[in-house]
Amino acid sequence: MKNTSLPISFVLNGIKNEQFAIFEENYTTDNPSEIKLGFEFKIDQTNRLVGVFIHCEYIQADKLLLKLIYSYQFKITPESWSNLQTEKMKIVLTKSFLAHLAMIATGTTRGIIFAKTEGTKLSNIMVPLINVSEMIQADAIFDL
Repeated sequence: MKNTSLPISFVLNGIKNEQFAIFEENYTTDNPSEIKLGFEFKIDQTNRLVGVFIHCEYIQADKLLLKLIYSYQFKITPESWSNLQTEKMKIVLTKSFLAHLAMIATGTTRGIIFAKTEGTKLSNIMVPLINVSEMIQADAIFDL
């Protein structure tokens, strides 16, 4: 990497609903629900995009209440993209940068769930406040 201390300049370039399903018939007021949340990161070298895929499931009494996968595309400026490249033709995204993007994706997903469940039995479902930096264990390294 040329300079890891430089900030990475980017914009949120797009959001895509990859999968969304609600199963209201599985909801009961008797049991607590649990959330399973995960992230996947990809790059598009040609367009200088970093993709964050958020996977989220709400489960209650072993029954699925809600499942979603949303992708968020972040466009990196040419200068920042160049700074992310190593001499060995790799892109390195630091754990802290991935956590920053994941936090943006999580907050946006929280709003999407609120909007899509409004007026349903699942309207009380929320993505809890979480520390995504604890979920991301290491830098991501991509071959170019």
